[in-house]
Amino acid sequence: MSDETESYLHSHLNNKEESFEQSLRPTSFKDYPGQEDKKAQLQISVQAATEREEPLGHLLLSGPPGLGKTTMAHIVANEMGRNIKTSSGPVIEKPADLAGLLSALEYGDCLFIDEIHRLSTNVEEYLYSAMEDFYIDIILDQGAGSRSIRLDLEQFTLIGATTRQGSISAPMRSRFIQDIRLDYYPADILQQIIIRSAGILKVDIDEDGAKEIANRSRGTPRISNKLLRWVRDYAQVKADGKITQEIANAALEMQKIDEFGLDEMDNRLLEAIIYKFEGGPVGLKTLSVALDEEEATISEVIEPFLIQEGYLKHTRQGREVTDKARKRFGLDPGTGSGQPNLL
Repeated sequence: MSDETESYLHSHLNNKEESFEQSLRPTSFKDYPGQEDKKAQLQISVQAATEREEPLGHLLLSGPPGLGKTTMAHIVANEMGRNIKTSSGPVIEKPADLAGLLSALEYGDCLFIDEIHRLSTNVEEYLYSAMEDFYIDIILDQGAGSRSIRLDLEQFTLIGATTRQGSISAPMRSRFIQDIRLDYYPADILQQIIIRSAGILKVDIDEDGAKEIANRSRGTPRISNKLLRWVRDYAQVKADGKITQEIANAALEMQKIDEFGLDEMDNRLLEAIIYKFEGGPVGLKTLSVALDEEEATISEVIEPFLIQEGYLKHTRQGREVTDKARKRFGLDPGTGSGQPNLL
């Protein structure tokens, strides 16, 4: 397969996946379950800005992947009755890229930048004047003959999303009017999300089946929808197409996702710390090599849920497992690696 063909297929598959996720996203606050206190803050700000006929103040959305930051950004724009343009930090490589995005915005439009913590310092500095005074200075030519022209912008709303709030510089963070951190979702809210998604996908599912999927979704709507698609396929092939608790359990057990939502990668990480590093502490770099996994995947995708659920903790020396993790593998509390206690 040629590089061009592989690139086309990869892009095509990504677009199909994005289109599928888009079909499941709510478009208004009333259809967005969970995050009630965060929604209440945003609804007040949106209503006030709408009544004043002003653009909404710049907004920073943070939290682990899959919690609905992109969805929330689109809802805000929709509730304001404004257009939204989307991009991401790594894509905006040069100030000219940013200028192109900003100059295309009309009064009150929203610019959504995902992974905003990955903006280069040069591009970020151009954003400062754009966010505060709605202009950017474009440098023409190089060296002694260089000159700049000022590009005036329409007033707009920047909505940034990040999984690493601490990686955003203080000058950038101070320019956001609101900082909204999305939290993991309780199982009952995820159950509502699954039932809603099943309705859109025309999947026959009962409440117990939705609850079983919700309990194993790690508090994350994106995972809920991903698991729903798998269980739908399983029910179609192995049963009569209806998702019950029994069918959902069998389907998720096949993927090695247990009743607590831990999957094969979670268990590999905990086992590595317990059996290879005597329970910890162990550094992220060492753990990355031991698991043959990217550091960012470990710290941003795997660890947050394990920490929240009490299986893992961070110390100054590194990662350590808790007694809850040891008990999971049949070990006595407070022991290192040792051997499983089979009694």
